[in-house]
Amino acid sequence: MPSLHTRKVSFYLESFLLSIIPNAYWRKRFTILKSNDYVSLDTETSSRVNYYCKLNSFFDLPKSKKKIGDLSVFKEPSAPCYDLLRYLRYFPVDKLFLSDLTDQRDVPTQGTFVKCRPVSNENENYVLLKLNSNRFYDFPKDRLAFAEKMSTAIFRGPCHKPHRKEFIKKCYGLPRTDIGDTRKAVDGEEFHRSFTSREEQLKNKFIISIEGNDVASNLPWIMASNSLAFMTKPKFEGWFMQGRLIPNHHYVLLKDDYSDLEEKIDYYSSNTDEALEIINNAQTHVAQFFDQKRELMISLLVLEKYFRLSGQLE
Repeated sequence: MPSLHTRKVSFYLESFLLSIIPNAYWRKRFTILKSNDYVSLDTETSSRVNYYCKLNSFFDLPKSKKKIGDLSVFKEPSAPCYDLLRYLRYFPVDKLFLSDLTDQRDVPTQGTFVKCRPVSNENENYVLLKLNSNRFYDFPKDRLAFAEKMSTAIFRGPCHKPHRKEFIKKCYGLPRTDIGDTRKAVDGEEFHRSFTSREEQLKNKFIISIEGNDVASNLPWIMASNSLAFMTKPKFEGWFMQGRLIPNHHYVLLKDDYSDLEEKIDYYSSNTDEALEIINNAQTHVAQFFDQKRELMISLLVLEKYFRLSGQLE
């Protein structure tokens, strides 16, 4: 599998090459896509569009609004900005919108394009788009069956946040675990571990997923694999729709204090059939993100709904 550095270089090069194609080409292409029924507006597609954009009534944009033509990778976080531009180029450059491409914490008062949002019944002003796609949607091939893996729960990641530090404090050294903080700042501490590739992590039956600033970046590739995802109930969601995941159906639910980690390792080591059923459900959820044609069209339909409700499209 290509390294993260190689994927980044390819992503930025492709994004730059796409950016020099005239916008008129993309607008014509969108018209053709819709007229050819590129992706039928079936129940699944409509459901996802309305999940990402929960806005249902017309709204006015405030003075802080942006034009598509004003969006610049030199003024915004570059990776999510390039992704946003990949979708916006299908619309006229004078269309207006709000966006926050940072690890934002301010609650938007109007519809705003974001890469993640809190899992909540009151998050309709956060309009999700598939941003930071190069980081979250690269899936390594898992060559090991569940039965061939070690009956161990692994975690690797930088533990800057208090909840991650608390996890390390409580769970480091537990039987049948391989838990480590990858920060250079703690090099020399017994709980420090160096970077461990996904391929190495996938040798374990259980992989622990913990949110960082927002969503856990390892969750999509864990759920695509033949390993079992262990995590607490997610507090944030992105394009992956973490809020739709069902505990003990798509992943193994852990208590917020991780006090049941050993119990869950023992249980799913012995109850292989139940583990395989959860893995199958997880892979079914992930499979919907593999169809790039559908992914593109859903993204464009989210934007189209947003521009329509903000009075910019009929």
